[in-house]
Amino acid sequence: MRCTIVPPHILERVATRSADPELRDIARRSLIVDTAQRTERRMALVAPVTAEAATTPDRTIKDAKNLEEMPGQTVRAEGGAPTGDEVVDQNYDWLGATYTFYSQVYGRNSIDGAGLPMISTVHYGRDYDNAFRNGEQMVYGDGDGTLFTAFTGPLDVTGHELTHGVTQYSAALDYYGQSGALNESISDVFGSLIKQYHSGQTSENADWLIGQGLLAPGINGVALRSMKAPGTAYDDPHLGKDPQPAHMDHFVHTYRDNGGVHINSGIPNRAFYLAAAGIGGNAWEKAGQVWYDTLTGGSLASDADFATFAAATVATATRLYGSSNAEVNAVRNAWAGVGVIK
Repeated sequence: MRCTIVPPHILERVATRSADPELRDIARRSLIVDTAQRTERRMALVAPVTAEAATTPDRTIKDAKNLEEMPGQTVRAEGGAPTGDEVVDQNYDWLGATYTFYSQVYGRNSIDGAGLPMISTVHYGRDYDNAFRNGEQMVYGDGDGTLFTAFTGPLDVTGHELTHGVTQYSAALDYYGQSGALNESISDVFGSLIKQYHSGQTSENADWLIGQGLLAPGINGVALRSMKAPGTAYDDPHLGKDPQPAHMDHFVHTYRDNGGVHINSGIPNRAFYLAAAGIGGNAWEKAGQVWYDTLTGGSLASDADFATFAAATVATATRLYGSSNAEVNAVRNAWAGVGVIK
């Protein structure tokens, strides 16, 4: 399954309700690309990989030259000099920042734990409003300039999509319903942590936004999603209003978007924010360690629902910090705060 950073409900809203016919056409074309790619590829289910000592990244950036063809022409490989193309060079840097985070924080050697090469195709399509990982590589559109800017811009977009690879090579969470929403949430969690680590932000001064800077000037919003306050990231005539719930009382039952994976991910997103805020300090150190160990520990079922994952994180926190410690209480209280556990 191909995982996109922009949820289909946003592009569907633009395609059917925007007053601008050009934007409607761009959104329709982006949705067609998304559907075609989803039909052609399925996320590979692979066995968990034992983490090895991290060495160095292996990055390759390819240029589609605004065609809808992959992988494109190699324009920068590992160790190569900057090209002068901001999109190419920024993506090279963000792949490196993501690799560095997983290496230095969790001792993981690339997204599979065994040095998997990191390949990106940039300048994909014309005005393509999305970015995705197809199970093998990253792909980025340049955006249309009116709704979205270049998708290589925000670090957490790259971190989010590459984390789908970490999930693919560890728990392989099913991309449907609550397990799919967990899949999306885990990518948001570590996308945010990668940005926080790179910027030296604590849980208190982080923005907890996903895709901050991706919305073009004039769009009424701050990002694609808010982990701190799901449902508040945007409210715009073109994009509609952010539909993410922050509590199980408002869980959205839908068959669309693989059972609402991009919508209901707001609930576990809010739970992680509450856990990190409750613990304090650098969110990647304790709350992030709990989520990472739970994801990669080898005992999480691929169809895990919110309650299963919540119980697993409490068990992980207990193993790491002891049953009576503040960290365990923070994790338990976080899941209770979003209505997943009592």
